[in-house]
Amino acid sequence: MSERTPAQEPTPAPARIDWIENSTPRSALWRSESGWPAPTRVVPGDDTMTAAVALRLASAGTAILWTDDFQNAKQLLGAMGRRLTGSRAPRNDTMRAAFARSREDALRRAAILGMLLVPIDAEGTIPLRRSPDIRSATIHAWGVSTDASVVSLRELLGVLGAEEWRTTGVDVPALGARIHPHYGVFAPVRGEYLDLVATTPLPADAVTAFDIGTGTGVLSAILARRGIRSITATDLDPRALACARENLDRLGFADAAAMIKADLFPDGRADLIVCNPPWIPATPKVSTDYAVYDEDGRMLAGFLSGLADHLTPGGEGWLVISDIAERLGLRSRGDLLDAIDDAGLTVIARMDTRPTHTRAADRSDPLHAARSAEVTSLWRLGAA
Repeated sequence: MSERTPAQEPTPAPARIDWIENSTPRSALWRSESGWPAPTRVVPGDDTMTAAVALRLASAGTAILWTDDFQNAKQLLGAMGRRLTGSRAPRNDTMRAAFARSREDALRRAAILGMLLVPIDAEGTIPLRRSPDIRSATIHAWGVSTDASVVSLRELLGVLGAEEWRTTGVDVPALGARIHPHYGVFAPVRGEYLDLVATTPLPADAVTAFDIGTGTGVLSAILARRGIRSITATDLDPRALACARENLDRLGFADAAAMIKADLFPDGRADLIVCNPPWIPATPKVSTDYAVYDEDGRMLAGFLSGLADHLTPGGEGWLVISDIAERLGLRSRGDLLDAIDDAGLTVIARMDTRPTHTRAADRSDPLHAARSAEVTSLWRLGAA
């Protein structure tokens, strides 16, 4: 019997969730962009349920399918979250251990709060009192569906928040315009790295650029505004490529940038190659982690090792990265410099800036010592 090739593998059936309602077995499509499995124990919940009871059920792995007022479900979710506490830090805890514990706490919190569920009917509406119109948001996030489904309220609120960002956009002072993120595409909310790309001197006579891992296309837009006439933006995520295309078209840069689905580099060479990889070399635990965590530093290593072969003579690679991994004890500065040297690259210059995000000033954050000292850098790299 011959083995199947990947192309021959059957498409897995969509996950479903089953429960009993009024003594009647029910079933619906299970939705989880984060990759959480469908709960196997489900009980109904209504306005009489207290936060203490809901938290006890959720902590034990029992999901609560809400059947009452939608706004009250949101209030219950908030009350559950306020009751959840993180693990206690031991004395003389290292920053690396604090990071690991912080991730475990965040994952546990997400798993528990994700147990409060809401139904969505086949028409794409929530059949609960005082529920919002979610149809535009869910179509943008999941596409058109004619199946009834169940989703975590916490995840649905994320979908609705993403739709608001898509509609209103994120102001980017370095661009002098707004960028409109799509659902599932990392939003450019940290302006300091964008300022670096907007102000660092361009290589002499640069006319071509690659934007590796383009996301929303914000870096391509900044380069186009600075006069780069031919930009190739790459990403593996179709959502990101569609988002970048829409943003560049909206900003009037449709002719300046091409979108290509690629793992890191496209074919050819460019005068300037820009990459802002995920800054933390750690294993993603859920799908939404991939914008933040770069497992084993794969994207960073791939960018550095392939950079020299894709630069034109005299061209530059711009690596935009924070030193937060160094401050968390996950990578040393020596590791980064060794990787640059091993790739046949030389450091032309480094532009530094300090983050201004609110978490850097939050002393209650267990990682405050690292975040408050963090430096974001643009490394100008050339072929040795």
